[in-house]
Amino acid sequence: MLNKRQDLILEHISQKSGGFSVAGILDFLEQEDGDVSRVTVVRDLGLLTNEGFLVRNGAGRSIRYHISPNFRLQKKVDIEEYFAVPQDKRMTQDKFNFDIFNLLSTDILSASEKEYLLTLHKEFQSNVKHIESETLIKKELERILIEFSWKSSQIEGNTYSLLDTEMLIKENKKAEGKTEEETQMILNHKNAFNFVLEHREEFKVLSLAKIEQIHAILVERLNITRNLRKAPVGITGTNYRPLDNQFQIQESFSGMIHLINTKKDFFEKSLLCLVLTSYIQAFEDGNKRTARLVSNAILLAHDSTPMSYRAVNEIEYKKATILFYEQNNISYFKQVFMEQFEFAVKNYFN
Repeated sequence: MLNKRQDLILEHISQKSGGFSVAGILDFLEQEDGDVSRVTVVRDLGLLTNEGFLVRNGAGRSIRYHISPNFRLQKKVDIEEYFAVPQDKRMTQDKFNFDIFNLLSTDILSASEKEYLLTLHKEFQSNVKHIESETLIKKELERILIEFSWKSSQIEGNTYSLLDTEMLIKENKKAEGKTEEETQMILNHKNAFNFVLEHREEFKVLSLAKIEQIHAILVERLNITRNLRKAPVGITGTNYRPLDNQFQIQESFSGMIHLINTKKDFFEKSLLCLVLTSYIQAFEDGNKRTARLVSNAILLAHDSTPMSYRAVNEIEYKKATILFYEQNNISYFKQVFMEQFEFAVKNYFN
């Protein structure tokens, strides 16, 4: 988490393409933020460089600091202020960015974020290690399955309650007043989640066939075409239009899979899958459901906890998605991801 002074430094440097020297930044801060020492500024610049927000060029007195492309990707956005502007008046990218894979090839998680997620991961593994009963472990996984099936479906507009979802999954009892489509969506989540549990090792390396298989299970009997789409799609709440050329769709999806497979950090793999599967919109429908499930499959493949998303507000989740569509800014999506992973570690297998 950056402090106010560090945010000021980033904003100031971003205003000038030629970058700034330490002296130039120090002069700016003395005017904006009162008395500040050179040692403090140098320490701030070192931290911001290590976090990937700045790039340092030159040597000695010729050193200058420039904004990294990573900063624009990660820059904090006032979500309330951003979405207060009507959809048609927001300054947005309304087309697919073909440079997106290059942009995301850098570390999308900072060193401190990786360390925090790894600490949580180790906490999860320690918790599981102390559970001697396989029955209890299966019960916890079933609890996550139920809560994931409920919340993931709710994000898609499903009106099943959590308790009704539990009854459907455990006892195959359909809730009164719910449509066949809503019921099938829940059951498909159950089947897809169980498939991933049974084949978790296979998701250490992604392939188009594996993702298409998950998608096929999630859209079973929902009158949704399987495999990569061949027609344009629109997205409610944004002017962003995904690719409509089937060859470009396939090429972009292959680019996503290649990028994810080249990443070493499995948290980055999981987050990228979550973001890019939604961004590319390679399927006729069911993209975000597939994104969440395959993202969880990656976590499971690396002996970590899947996320239920139980604590996420579905509106905020959609805002995080739209912000990436329109600005290619990952900051809010990353916040949602980290919060939900923390929730999973703190609330399951304890």
